[in-house]
Amino acid sequence: MKIVIDDKIPYIRGVFEPVAEVVYLPGSRTTPEVVHTADALITRTRTLCNAKLLEGSSVRFIATATIGFDHIDVDYCKRAGIQWGNAPGCNAGSVEQYIASALLLWAGEKNAPLRGKTLGIVGVGNVGSKIGRLGNILGMRVLLNDPPRERIEGPGAFVSLETIRREADIITFHVPLNMTGEDATYHMVNRIFLSEMGKTPLLINSCRGEVFDTLAITEAIENHVVSGFIADCWENEPEISLRLMNQCFLATPHIAGYSKDGKANGTRMSVQAVSRFFNLGMDDWQPHDIEMPERTVVEIDGAGRNGESILREAVLATYDIRSDDQALRSNPAGFEKLRGDYPVRREFPAYTAALRNVPNPVAEKLKLLGFKIKL
Repeated sequence: MKIVIDDKIPYIRGVFEPVAEVVYLPGSRTTPEVVHTADALITRTRTLCNAKLLEGSSVRFIATATIGFDHIDVDYCKRAGIQWGNAPGCNAGSVEQYIASALLLWAGEKNAPLRGKTLGIVGVGNVGSKIGRLGNILGMRVLLNDPPRERIEGPGAFVSLETIRREADIITFHVPLNMTGEDATYHMVNRIFLSEMGKTPLLINSCRGEVFDTLAITEAIENHVVSGFIADCWENEPEISLRLMNQCFLATPHIAGYSKDGKANGTRMSVQAVSRFFNLGMDDWQPHDIEMPERTVVEIDGAGRNGESILREAVLATYDIRSDDQALRSNPAGFEKLRGDYPVRREFPAYTAALRNVPNPVAEKLKLLGFKIKL
């Protein structure tokens, strides 16, 4: 048995060696010649799993250690009898942390408290659901838009995209990239979308770059149609628009889901999927030795402070999004290297908040975010 694995997938080396020949390669070097005799691929979004790569190969199963799977030609795989699996929700906690850092930083710098503001969430899967919960913790009014879920579950929990455009102060997108069909999301945010908003909202894209029309959102920022843009995902990555980057409130190199926890989850789900398909006996495998940050205790004195400033301090102590923004702005040509060499980031449950003079309701919010609490 032969398995080809993207060499940027962490915690996986040594796992399959007892049962298979294992080849580790960068996504760019995963070629038809390499996969021709492979039984399985474990990959990421940079490897296009299509006929060009797979035609005539012995590949029977593809696992991608990512939520998104638009890099897999599912129609071709179906015709070729190749099964595949992704890792839904693996980095939902990481994206929640990213959005929390972004929102709290924006609110602090703009002197615009989040409590009472309306947060529109477009796409309410694993990630969008987490963001909805975050919005509730922050005291925001949360509007949810997800047509596929609404068709199945009914309209009770959901609103139209028009309602979000009309009422939201902040709109964040968590949709898959669908090029066509009833739920197409390619260039969902275009000139028409941007011309029909009732307010001048902050927009956030941490799903797929192609969901936004680059020129349209750039012009909207320049013309003050929106109050700001936070971009983690870009069209034409890694060749991103410098004009757009320079207009963003925050610009990061597609790392919203890059916590060590999220990566470990993606690896775990991929290993287990390959194990189940080939009956390898690793269905309960878990990654070990996940790196920890240097400091895991966040000490906060809340005397004379409001709850949001306390939450801001705690969240930014675990992940200060400004570091990723500065790294990209100083070296946009290093987009892929910034992703490949991403530093250790752990999610809220890895941290203890040591609190003094912090009201119980605020401590409870930190606990809901996942912090361990020490009073």
